Amino acid sequence: MTNSLFDRTVFFVRYKFFRKLGMFIRTSYYGLIGLQTGKNTLLAPLKVTWPHQVILGDNCILEDDVFFKYDGIWKPGPSIRIKNRVFIGAGCEFNIRLGIEIGDDGLIASGCKFIDHDHGFAYGELVRTQHGIEAPIKIGNDVWLGCNVIVLKGIVINDGAVIAAESVVTKSVPKEEIWGGIPAKKIGMRTPEDNIEYLTKN
Repeated sequence: MTNSLFDRTVFFVRYKFFRKLGMFIRTSYYGLIGLQTGKNTLLAPLKVTWPHQVILGDNCILEDDVFFKYDGIWKPGPSIRIKNRVFIGAGCEFNIRLGIEIGDDGLIASGCKFIDHDHGFAYGELVRTQHGIEAPIKIGNDVWLGCNVIVLKGIVINDGAVIAAESVVTKSVPKEEIWGGIPAKKIGMRTPEDNIEYLTKN
């Protein structure tokens, strides 16, 4: 009993108190250099190139090692706009030149990547020297992206859509559709009938 109480005390101090204190200090520091956070949003350990390019809404939850990469020289921001009550899992990457917006109540699982630009690949010239197309990304409200989803330039994922884990999204996704695969395509719909079938099976 004594060991159990000791273990719980150590866990609380190490993983609750000190982690929360570190998140508060980190959020305050990044706020001073331009990263905007809403009410009850605290920052876990992260990487960010230009803090003023990032704005997070209220009650967002970020796991460790999220990378906010604004891929360009200094310009006024923000270009990475995340609204309220959004969860962002560990190791997600926002590789952005023009912009990305994520709506309210989004679930972004670990390892997701968002890239709003690419390279040209015309024959006879190095790929790394060629400029490609750039187009902003928009994610609607109540969208769920499974682990390791990649969302490419110009994509709109509309309200209520679900993207299966490991998918690569190369086309815009209509409201409340379920997509998966490489490249992602429609594999289902979120409907009342689906809910009844799910509840019956489980």
